Formats: sequence, structure tokens, C-alpha cells
Amino acid sequence: MDILPTSNSANFSTVSTLGDQSNTTNKCPPAEFKDWHSSVVPACMLLTSVLGIVMNLFVLMVFCFHKKACTVAEIYLSNLAAADLFLMVCLPLWAANAINRYDWPFAHHLCSLFPLPINMNAYCSIYFLVLISIDRYIALVHPLSHKGISRPKFAKLGCLLVWGFGLLLSIPTLVYRKVAYFSRYNKSLCFLNYSVKEQLLFDGIQNTFGFIIPICMISYCTLIIIHSLNNRLIERSKSQKMEQKATTLVLVVLLVFVICWVPHHVVLILTTLIKAGVLRECSIIANVQICSTVFMNLAFFNSVLNPILYVVVGKNFRKKVRGLFKQWSIDRTMTIRNTSTVLSRFRSVKPTFTTEENTI
Repeated sequence: MDILPTSNSANFSTVSTLGDQSNTTNKCPPAEFKDWHSSVVPACMLLTSVLGIVMNLFVLMVFCFHKKACTVAEIYLSNLAAADLFLMVCLPLWAANAINRYDWPFAHHLCSLFPLPINMNAYCSIYFLVLISIDRYIALVHPLSHKGISRPKFAKLGCLLVWGFGLLLSIPTLVYRKVAYFSRYNKSLCFLNYSVKEQLLFDGIQNTFGFIIPICMISYCTLIIIHSLNNRLIERSKSQKMEQKATTLVLVVLLVFVICWVPHHVVLILTTLIKAGVLRECSIIANVQICSTVFMNLAFFNSVLNPILYVVVGKNFRKKVRGLFKQWSIDRTMTIRNTSTVLSRFRSVKPTFTTEENTI
């Protein structure tokens, strides 16, 4: 249950248990290592990591330090930014592995630890979007019910459950990832040490709970939301207009997420079919290997696009940014004034001397 490929330079058979490799992929020649795997791929990862860290820190700073409390939708978006930041911080390790031509350069325990935030990001991100979709669905379709359940405490509880569920789905990464030397590739690979049955079981769980179920829920809510927006009258109340602004941002975030993550999940499903022996053509296997690298990096780049969307599309977010900078400007001005006042008072105090001192 791991969104990372075992190795971009290795054949899919390496993900099987040592000595128990799949007969399906053994008929195909091993994938050749391409130079761009150790140059272009890590460069893209490092650039994505730097931009993602800066931008998601900025988003969290705006949500956390603004004087007004976050709305339910903003609580979900801030947790989404935290998940993205979690991923971006750990991404340079995978870039270093790619630079080393996927010959694992770190301690063995890091092999199981560092993919954990990457997998948690994949699971948590999509379920945060599920929560956001449900919130927007209820707000637009059942507004009376929304007032009763759209409380920050419920949103925080939902986020806590999502983090726990993401960790639960990522446990196989901690248990089964290991480092072993493969003479076939003359490398020590960080791979998932599954048996064939365990592999198919965990892949099925990943594809079902990590993609199929949540994407169906998001699609259903999104279609109802769009239908509801189209049926609205031109004249809307102020509260309805605010709901529409929030919904517009959510829809754009959902669309970009689908564009970035769906190709990667489709490749994961195809990979599962290859492992199960359903797909046997060597050309298909080779193309899936190439696509896994490209689409994985596209999925990572989604963590950079989300903060940009908040600024470009989110009018309420821009108001929060302006309000935060205004608040900081006022605080800075007050600090400077207080400092100058203290200094002026200090300078205005004249020293007093006793008679003895004057005589001397």
C-alpha cells in the first residue's frame, strides 16, 4: 500500500519477495536506467519541494495568525496545506535516492520511515477534499442542516479522524519496506517485501480506499454542487454569495487535484494488473514504468499548485492576507512608537548631583 514506485530503474518483479519473483514480468527484459532519472527527476523534486515548503508555510501562517477564526472550509484547507507541507519536507530524501541512481544511500530504517509522509499525504489529501466536498454539498443543498453541523469542533474532529485513517493505511509501508541488494541490478534497493498475495491484497486496499471510494464521493458531491449553483437565482443574499465564493475555490482545488492525482492512481491500478498477470505485454509494462515516474511528479506538484489557487481564486483568502499584513503593519508601528517614546523619556531625564559632588 505505497504510492512510491519500488525503483524507477528496476523491473516490477523486484517488488515481489526475494527469491519469489513474478513469472509474468520475468519474461520481459529489465528496464534500462535512463540518465534523466538521476538528473531531471531529482531536479524537479527539489524545485517542487522548495516551492511547496515556502508556499504551504505561507498558507498555514495566514490561517493560523489571522485575528479572525477559521471557517469550517478553511480548517479543512489548512489541514490540506499541512499534509502538503509534510510531503514537501520529506521529498528531498527521495530526490537524493534518485540522484544516486536508486541505489539506497541512507540508513535502512529510513527506507520505511521516509515514504510514510508521502503516503499519508496521498490518503489524507483526498479525504480532506472529501470533507470539503461534503461541507459544500450540505451548505448549498441543505443549508438549514448545515448551520447545525458546520461547527469548527466537528471539522477538527473530522480532520483528526482523517489523519488517523491516513496513518492506518500507511502502516504496511512501515512494516514491509526494507533494503536489500539485487545482483540483477547491482544495487541496494528500497522496496516493499511483499509476497504475491500480500501484494495484491494491499494494492487492492490502496486502490479501493485510497482512490475509488473517495473519488466517487467527491464526484457525486461536485455534480450536485454544480447543479445547485446553476439552479440558483441571479439575485442572491450576501451569505449565499459568500458561500458561492467559497464553493468556487473548492471546485477549482478539486479540479486541479483530479488533474494531478488521477493519472498517478490509474498507473497504480495498471501496476496492480501487471502484478496479477492480467497485463503481460512488455511494451505496456515499459510504458507504465515511464508513466509512473512522470505522473508521480505531477502528483507531487499538486502541493505547489494549491497555495497558488488560494491566492488566485480565493477572494476570502486574499482578504485574510491583506488583513494579516495590515495587522502586522499596525503592530510594527505601535512597537516603533513605544520604543521611541521610551527612548525620548529616558533622554529627557536630567542627572541630579548632590552638594558634595558639585564641590568636587
